[in-house]
Amino acid sequence: MSKKPEKATLTTAMIEEQTAAFLKSGGTVEYVGKGKSGQFASSGSKQVTVKAS
Repeated sequence: MSKKPEKATLTTAMIEEQTAAFLKSGGTVEYVGKGKSGQFASSGSKQVTVKAS
């Protein structure tokens, strides 16, 4: 039986360090209103056709 690899746990300090580094490198944080997605739709919805074989 093989051992499962342990997941790396993020601490608050690690997140704060990463956020500070991101902002220092010129990154920006945008506010996204409640109920909205931060993703942009590149091309409407895609229709999937399932063919019976």
